[in-house]
Amino acid sequence: MTDRTLPGPACLYELAAERRLPAHQPMDQVTLRWIADNRPVNFDAAPSFPRLGPTLVPARSWFAIERQADSNHGIRHNARVSLLAALLAQEYGFDRDAVAAVCAAGAVHDCRRNDDRADPGHGRRAAAWFRHHADTVTRALEHEVPAPLLHRAAQAIAVHDVPYDRFTARQERAYRHAPHLVDVLKAADCLDRYRLPLKRWWPDTTRLRIPVPDWLPPAAFALVLRSEQAGLDGATHHHALTGARHSLTLGQ
Repeated sequence: MTDRTLPGPACLYELAAERRLPAHQPMDQVTLRWIADNRPVNFDAAPSFPRLGPTLVPARSWFAIERQADSNHGIRHNARVSLLAALLAQEYGFDRDAVAAVCAAGAVHDCRRNDDRADPGHGRRAAAWFRHHADTVTRALEHEVPAPLLHRAAQAIAVHDVPYDRFTARQERAYRHAPHLVDVLKAADCLDRYRLPLKRWWPDTTRLRIPVPDWLPPAAFALVLRSEQAGLDGATHHHALTGARHSLTLGQ
């Protein structure tokens, strides 16, 4: 009798190509290897962050659905966006309170998702959750953010999932109250799209309203690879993210 190896579950890359992605999409080793193999050719071979930016790894309890915390818009994604937003805020000269505000916004922007699909309105739901739990978030961040900045951070969260050209009149007015926070959060969220299993979904910086420094896209790509690999190897979400952040800051 000939031994037969039963096929394993389909990877995200294959499912995306076949338009069969499930509602919840945790990373798998085959997809992560595909991402690594498709590293953009113009990227620096030794990416690094110029400084150790602050970050906030969200708690599992912040998520509307526990299963979603381990999925493609879950804890590690939110933590990476938190870090990328803080680094961009520092790059643009935000003061310490504003850096903390956008760092917090990044950590919770997708926490009220129901699934990994489009899920319209998840930004508005996350903003509402943030307004009611701002004390919890800022305690975890270990930085007391002034109330006006918390309000602007909530406004940024509420529209992060809405393209600029689809803003309602009300959203446009809210944007004018916090344009820098919105622009930085949208850019940070965009830069973490290297985790997605089709290249056409990867970052398109022409859609952003702020320039992104040349060092950031290669570092964001490396951050995805290192933190996702650590997660697949069994590291906690916190250790996966902080380990990847430190290695890139130290240029390892």
